[in-house]
Amino acid sequence: MSQKKFSIVDTTLREGEQFHRANFSTQDKIEIAGQLSNFGVEYIELTSPCASPKSKSDCEIIARKGLKSKILTHIRCTKQDAKTAIDSGVMGINFFSQSAVFQNKSNFGKQASQVLANILEVLRFTREKAPEVEIRFSMEDVFRTPVDNLIKVYKAVGKSGTVDRIGISDTVGIALPHDVEKIVRLLKSLNQKDIEFHGHNDTECAVANSYAALKAGATHIDTSVLGIGERNGITSLAGFIARMYSLESDLIKKKYNLENFKKLHETVSKRVGIGIPYNHPIMGEAAFMHKAGVHTKSVLLNPKSYEIIDPSDFDELRTILIAHKLTGWNAIKDRAEKLGLGFKDSEIKEIALKIKRIADGKNIGLNKVDKILIYDSKKL
Repeated sequence: MSQKKFSIVDTTLREGEQFHRANFSTQDKIEIAGQLSNFGVEYIELTSPCASPKSKSDCEIIARKGLKSKILTHIRCTKQDAKTAIDSGVMGINFFSQSAVFQNKSNFGKQASQVLANILEVLRFTREKAPEVEIRFSMEDVFRTPVDNLIKVYKAVGKSGTVDRIGISDTVGIALPHDVEKIVRLLKSLNQKDIEFHGHNDTECAVANSYAALKAGATHIDTSVLGIGERNGITSLAGFIARMYSLESDLIKKKYNLENFKKLHETVSKRVGIGIPYNHPIMGEAAFMHKAGVHTKSVLLNPKSYEIIDPSDFDELRTILIAHKLTGWNAIKDRAEKLGLGFKDSEIKEIALKIKRIADGKNIGLNKVDKILIYDSKKL
């Protein structure tokens, strides 16, 4: 079942390099690749060695690092690109083909037929030259390509016997989950190859679409750390891990080294010069903060009442906010107990009202709350 046996293809060092602020040095790439491998992603995808001399050198260096993750590169479907990729020493090649020629052509014209013939020739060439290399073929912009044309391309590729899996890309983030499920099931019906999903986040559906792909039978999901990539990026690693953890926490804890998650995100954040968004799944500063009185009371009694993720599994801390007008007396009581102060419940309720009145007109900090608690304790 794909929902239990899925693999992550992390593409921070390929799709992520297309993020407008990214300009990874060789050392950056080595560091990030090492941390991705330590976290446990099954695959790391690198920028094509044909992109630039440095990209070629970096690909060769990382491919020979002996990391636990399989090293892939993402290239155009041409023989020259294939030769360069094979020579780089990668363990897998992710071919892609631009789908413009296949779009809006109900009769699959001569040009499209020739492009498909060229694709099949390149795939056969690569399989003959590198029988041990894992091969994936994917079309771009699948969800704006006529279904009949998709069928012709993917059916031919599957029957060629040259690929280990096929990929589908939501290149502009236009798909909805039910669209993804429909296409994945269609492709599964054409052949039994593994299926990889690459979803962009232009409409904030990337994580939902990735899960829909798994649900329909996909086996590989593309992610990037912080979701960085072209434009709004793709499925974020944290978002996907959060989605799967909420459904199968024991599985996620078994598959991946969650204690390495925080360091990985901090490293990428630093290397691209952006902060981790406050509302980012798991890693955002607000992910495990509780403020409203009803919430804080419940969380103090049972964290699962308002948390689907245990922060301690990711080396994160839960925060109960009390220095504000929405604070509840149970949260104030918990703080007093941590300070070693003893109050009756009726006294704590009075102190909570005092804090609410003060915070109703201005921002206050935890130090102010502590001063009030300590001051009132001395009056008793």
